[in-house]
Amino acid sequence: MQQQRRRRVPRRTLAGLALAALMTASFAATTSYAAEEELILNGGFENGTTSWFVNNGNGTDGGTLATTTDAYSGANAASVTGRTTTGSGPMQDLTGKVSAGQTYALKARIKYENANGPATKQFFATMHYGGSTYTNLVNVTATKGQWAYFNGTFTIPAGQSVSTARLFFETPWTQTPSTAPDTHLMDFKLDDVSVIGAPPPAAPSKTIEVVGKLPGEHNPLLGHKFGADGFGFVDNGRVYMYMTNDTQGYAPDPVTGISAGINYGNINQVTLISSTDLVNWTDHGEIQVAGPNGVAPFTGNSWAPGMAKKVVNGVEKYFLYYANGGGSSNVITGDSPIGPWTSERTSTLINGSTPGAQGVSWLFDPAPFVDDDGEEYLFFGGGPASTSMPAAERFNNPKNIRVIELGDDMISTEGTAAVVDAPVAFEASQVFKRGDKYYLSYSSHFGGSDFGGNQTPLAGYPGGGQIGYMMSEDPMSWPKEAYAGVMFPNQSQFFGAGTGGNNHQSVFEYEGKYYFTYHAPTLNKRINGNTTQGYRSAHIEELTFKEDGTVNQVVGTYAGVDQVRDFDPFRVFEAETLGWTKGIATAKVAGGSAEFGATAPNLVVKDVDNGDWTGLSSVAFGENGAATVTAKVKPLQAGGKIQVRLGAPDGPVAGTIEVDGATGAWTEVSAELEGATGSQDVYFAYTGPSGDLFEVDTIEFAEADAAPSLDVAVIAGTRCVAGKAVVTAQATNNDDVAISVSFDSSFGAKSFASVAPGKNAVHAFTTRLTNVPAASVTAHVSASVDGAPVSVEVEAPYDAKSCG
Repeated sequence: MQQQRRRRVPRRTLAGLALAALMTASFAATTSYAAEEELILNGGFENGTTSWFVNNGNGTDGGTLATTTDAYSGANAASVTGRTTTGSGPMQDLTGKVSAGQTYALKARIKYENANGPATKQFFATMHYGGSTYTNLVNVTATKGQWAYFNGTFTIPAGQSVSTARLFFETPWTQTPSTAPDTHLMDFKLDDVSVIGAPPPAAPSKTIEVVGKLPGEHNPLLGHKFGADGFGFVDNGRVYMYMTNDTQGYAPDPVTGISAGINYGNINQVTLISSTDLVNWTDHGEIQVAGPNGVAPFTGNSWAPGMAKKVVNGVEKYFLYYANGGGSSNVITGDSPIGPWTSERTSTLINGSTPGAQGVSWLFDPAPFVDDDGEEYLFFGGGPASTSMPAAERFNNPKNIRVIELGDDMISTEGTAAVVDAPVAFEASQVFKRGDKYYLSYSSHFGGSDFGGNQTPLAGYPGGGQIGYMMSEDPMSWPKEAYAGVMFPNQSQFFGAGTGGNNHQSVFEYEGKYYFTYHAPTLNKRINGNTTQGYRSAHIEELTFKEDGTVNQVVGTYAGVDQVRDFDPFRVFEAETLGWTKGIATAKVAGGSAEFGATAPNLVVKDVDNGDWTGLSSVAFGENGAATVTAKVKPLQAGGKIQVRLGAPDGPVAGTIEVDGATGAWTEVSAELEGATGSQDVYFAYTGPSGDLFEVDTIEFAEADAAPSLDVAVIAGTRCVAGKAVVTAQATNNDDVAISVSFDSSFGAKSFASVAPGKNAVHAFTTRLTNVPAASVTAHVSASVDGAPVSVEVEAPYDAKSCG
């Protein structure tokens, strides 16, 4: 993967400006609009600077954005001061709002008042399309101290990519504005910004309609979305999986159902799921890490996440590391494994200036490791080997991975990065510890000109696209002699055509076992057959070891790992906790999570149509079973139902929830259940008219009351009286109500109408026999509890007796 160039280059000429002005005038006279909408948020700055920020397209851009009461209209306008470049002006992200080939009307008011500034000054409304692509849209020449009026139109070229579209206001570009700041870097004010035009058509549905994770299978982890580069992290008895959000670029064709190939350059979110049983996974949605609206807006991508926890200055913190494309890596900080997230840095953590990182082509795939003694390390790197090495060495020992110590704050580095001499290394280094041994796994390269051309690998070294590993007693020392073998062959060996390519893995320990994560485009394959477009899904297998500490090679399977424990249904849990799915999607909604707290994101199950379903694996209803089920739902039309089915999506119906209530309002609906006992797979089958039926937020089962009983102790025995056997029976009333007792034996019956609490009923049965065999006395006990009759039957055995 290559990082896009972000250096701003000169791109305007007087001829170009004149042409732009001519085009603007022409369109203003001839263009009409259909389905016009206002695309700017808070254009009058009445909500402060919400939705606005200072252009940060280049590292040198900067300034301060605030509000002022010196407004053209209304109470507020924006004021930008301290500008460091001509492009340092108010910006709003219009990504996803504008389309190539469409025409838009732009209006705004702008004013400058600098005493030493020129009498007039030209200003531009400019669009940044990403990289070094900037286009002036509309311009105006302002007179000092007076509000000037932007009023024009612009057309986005039909071939222009709008995967990034950021509108900002600036003065004409010059390379060295600091030589004349009064002329080029004056403060200015902005108000009443408007962009009107047709919004882009609705994005293609990302909902996966097929059953991509088959009932009974545990891989891939999810059937309703993708996720790659999974990093497993255990905290407080729960496993969290952080993944590159492959779903972000997924856009299946409405007719064919096939998406264009994945575009890694557009991925700036991390997908997060968690589980306590490794089969039923709760979808926590996406973390907006990078991009203009990200936690760290000075980064553009978020690939290959890694997670660590540490107490810093007495506060427990969580640190999410990620690759900012291929050119750098960074870290954001969370209050919990699911956030909320902040950036304590204003620049990337790992970049070309990191000591010891020189010569590494791709400064990505950051994997943190906190040792038992509290020391912190970060592994990173990959990509083409240095051309300064001999060809054979470039192939076999490319030396493209590094390890560096982290500072105690976990957001800085210490010292110089050390070389990890992993054989045939490509990327994806990650370290775990078992006993006193450190294990480093990584993905191997496929050869080619980047790695010395046609070379012969050394004996025992990994083949292309495999996961190799090394063993060491020092986390900073990884000579080539530490190579121990292949941990995982290429996934195509197990999942067949269309599933090859490089991989990215992690290892974590959970409740005494080690687990290996990897990805494969298995869900993508089940959607499209043997053709895949690069959309990957996370998998888990158990990792086991030989007596000498080396690993047993992992085998990729759809079966996956055993479920660690049965699922507890007797609580409020998120409906987006999913073992298997068909046809649904998930989305964030306002407010916190009922299960994970007010600061955790809240998701719902949505895009629910007739015939869709979700399922949970091995739900522990217990001996008493579940009496009722309650769901928090938002009806979208009348007639929707949720069938609770047992064992299979079309299994017996234990109960049916009628999804009634006001359309568009959240409500709780319930149903009584029959047969929901023991441990069973449970499916929620959705039925109703055509179209979206409802959304589901939470689910809760209520346990059935235990059958009423009485606390009575019954014992039986034998003794000899005058050479004959006697059978005795005693019932002790340990309950707090009076009971009646009837003893039945082979030698007769005896009843007691009322035995008070704490008292006994005792009887001796005369047998007239010298010898009696072993048998039992049956006690029939009854009482009235809370006005209801309750009866129990107790068998009391006795031993054989000989009195001869």
